[in-house]
Amino acid sequence: MLGLGLRREMLDWDLSSLQARFFEVVPENWVHRDRSPLLALIEGGRPVHLHGVSMNLGGTSPISPQFLRELRGLIDDLSGPQGVPHYSDHLAASGDAHQLYDLFPIPFTPAEVARVAGRIQQVQDGLGLRMAIENSTWYSNTGTLSEADFLAAVAERADCDILLDLNNISVNRKNHGTHDLSEFIARIDLNRVRYMHVAGHEFDARFELYIDTHSQGVEPDTAAVARQLQALHGLPILLEWDNDLPDMATLNRELACLMPSTTT
Repeated sequence: MLGLGLRREMLDWDLSSLQARFFEVVPENWVHRDRSPLLALIEGGRPVHLHGVSMNLGGTSPISPQFLRELRGLIDDLSGPQGVPHYSDHLAASGDAHQLYDLFPIPFTPAEVARVAGRIQQVQDGLGLRMAIENSTWYSNTGTLSEADFLAAVAERADCDILLDLNNISVNRKNHGTHDLSEFIARIDLNRVRYMHVAGHEFDARFELYIDTHSQGVEPDTAAVARQLQALHGLPILLEWDNDLPDMATLNRELACLMPSTTT
């Protein structure tokens, strides 16, 4: 099954022409907006998943009860015959005193495993549902655990699911020499993975780093791994394209490239 990140610019498109079986939106953009475009997609048989950016799972400020109530209201409104929408957020910090709308790494240590897992459990208890956590890109970090082992330990201790971002693994590998896709995947429990993210990234010569821009097509190696995981484990794939959004024909070609071959 293939999905697509739904961006505001797409709301004027004929979404029925997009070759996506499900969509993903940022819930923070919808808690105070008319839900009718999302409800129309759901009524047409295409689920809408929620992928947050501001729960601040890795931060130190208290989890906001008001935001949990607003998020639960959105989840209730989007629930229907197809069930409750999936909810996920990033395994990262996003600001304590102020919402910074950016993602900052969590030190990969056993102490942080315990602390962050407790915050995830608090969110799950507050929402009354199981959430998923996404492995994020990071440009500097410390710790004694590998990123893959940290992710696996947090998910196990919090008893939550994983939104596996293959592009982020590739970006971190290029920047830091960390686990490649096959090594990373071998260290996590695929039974916890709800679905996968794929996207493109760019090299920024100013910083001499690869940046997770979501502004390019998916790398062939990343697409191949995604197709294999979908074929072998039934894991859905979602394409993210957030910046320099192309036309519908380009997105449909990208989605077609993610379809498992009949010979896989």
